[in-house]
Amino acid sequence: MSLTSYDSLEEAIQSVFGKEVHIVKESFVGGGDINNASCLSLSDGERVFLKSNSISNRSFFDAEEEGIFAIASTGKIDTPELLCKGIDKDKDISFLLMNMIDSARPVKEHWEIFGRELAFMHLSDTKNFISDGIYGFDKDNYIGAGHQKNTPKDSWISFFRECRLEPQFKKAQRYFDNGFIKNVISLLDKLDEILTEPEHPSLLHGDLWSGNIMTNSKGKAMLIDPAVYVGHAEADLAMTELFGSLPSQFYKSYEETNPLQQGYKDRRDLYNLYHLINHLNLFGSSYLFSVMQTVKKYL
Repeated sequence: MSLTSYDSLEEAIQSVFGKEVHIVKESFVGGGDINNASCLSLSDGERVFLKSNSISNRSFFDAEEEGIFAIASTGKIDTPELLCKGIDKDKDISFLLMNMIDSARPVKEHWEIFGRELAFMHLSDTKNFISDGIYGFDKDNYIGAGHQKNTPKDSWISFFRECRLEPQFKKAQRYFDNGFIKNVISLLDKLDEILTEPEHPSLLHGDLWSGNIMTNSKGKAMLIDPAVYVGHAEADLAMTELFGSLPSQFYKSYEETNPLQQGYKDRRDLYNLYHLINHLNLFGSSYLFSVMQTVKKYL
């Protein structure tokens, strides 16, 4: 499955909604720091959500399309309904159009349902997402605005070392002295002693913090802005605890459906080291102390 791509925003709107339909109003929507976002009010009364960026960054939307379709293909959890994408040279933008998400009051047992649905997604078959190897993804994508390497590997620990930690540490080496670089090398060398291979590979959202979990019009949880790949389910669970945990009902429900391997809490901060270094590379030195403390913890 792939979206139709158009050569202008006007062409996209008319192809999806009808030749007489045009944009009446564009209203800015806050919350993101990578793409511009707005609500388009159309002449037929419909509203659509527009994400835009420079033409040179159109690959952001190709990756988002692939991630949303991957999650949706499991049939286990809700995602936004994508409409089309394209570039508009007159406006000097690339864009992604999707249905506007009108959040409703959360249903009863919202977090319990979300926990089960995420667990079922993690239990879904992953063979269609990667053609050579067990872990990774058929294409590289993005974690926030940062490049995310998804080269297929047969070992989860090798994948996490070579495609997650090593590339981020390499980007961030200007922040480190020689002593800390030696500590990083030591940590990478002992990952086999800390991490464990999963009982089965899982499709991961990849950037699962609370800001990427919305409540949709049915009052259920919906996943947005994915950074998907096939990996260890623990990595998704770990990120839900990086910037403040989700409600306890979520974790209880998740574990009833897909029990975590023994020792998960001992590995959790190491998984989140990937996100901390990525934040260091994207947003600067305010994350340096957390990175250094996490490396120290595991040495």
